[in-house]
Amino acid sequence: MKKITRRDLLKRSSALAGLTAILPAAVAGMLTPSASEGPFYPKPSMRFDDIDNDLVKVSDVVTEAGGEIILLKGRVVSTEGTPLVGHRIEIWQCDVNGRYLHPRDGRHAGYDTGFQGFGHDITDAQGWYQFRTIKPMNYPGRSPHIHVKVWDGEKELLTTQFYIAGYQFNDSDGLYRQLSAEQAKSVSMAFTEHDNVLETQVNVII
Repeated sequence: MKKITRRDLLKRSSALAGLTAILPAAVAGMLTPSASEGPFYPKPSMRFDDIDNDLVKVSDVVTEAGGEIILLKGRVVSTEGTPLVGHRIEIWQCDVNGRYLHPRDGRHAGYDTGFQGFGHDITDAQGWYQFRTIKPMNYPGRSPHIHVKVWDGEKELLTTQFYIAGYQFNDSDGLYRQLSAEQAKSVSMAFTEHDNVLETQVNVII
């Protein structure tokens, strides 16, 4: 699989920012549904010093994270489609072994120290965000998912979760079952392959 460098990410960011032909109405719509934060949101003291938007590579660690690398991107907008600029978006998820970067995760599997487990990005002038991370893994009792938070300064605007579109056991997940069909679609990651990398776009509407 082709490695995506930070330079590649910057190039993709520039390309996304240049998509001015995308009208606000193209991403306007229903509010993104909120979801439980869960027990494993890593507090600042639990995180790596490296908390950027490339979760697959931790600073000063030679080995990259295990798992299938994906590029997760999207726009953060209002219900009218207005870009929410300069907002902090965070994600956190379990590693390839199904373990979270949190001391209360008591699973016996060792943590993949090549995986950040938590990262953030700041939305650009068009509301775009993006992350290089891994396709979410199974966790006992849950469908594969990625946790997401959006902040406006010190104000938390939204906590939600993204799921894999079409995953066969999504309906066995208690939180997923609470979503309407339209809500589920709005937080589902459908993947396409570009340059040997899986990409998905999930817009966040607040």
